[in-house]
Amino acid sequence: MSADIEKNLGEQPISKIMKESGLKPHDLVAHSDEQLTHKMVNRAMKGRRLTPRVKLKVCSALNNAVGKNYLPKDLFTY
Repeated sequence: MSADIEKNLGEQPISKIMKESGLKPHDLVAHSDEQLTHKMVNRAMKGRRLTPRVKLKVCSALNNAVGKNYLPKDLFTY
């Protein structure tokens, strides 16, 4: 892996959406149809770079929790 890739990208839009909806990381884990961990959700909120598959899992869990249809591009700035 290249040392040039920035891993920490700052707070992401998903964090703001979760705060506005009153959701905690556990809520997304509970609403997930796939294997999703608290660590994955926390990393997503803090802006730690995720794989495309994990981004989809987090997005799916958020959509289940809030009843909306967000896309990964709505939740992440990278």
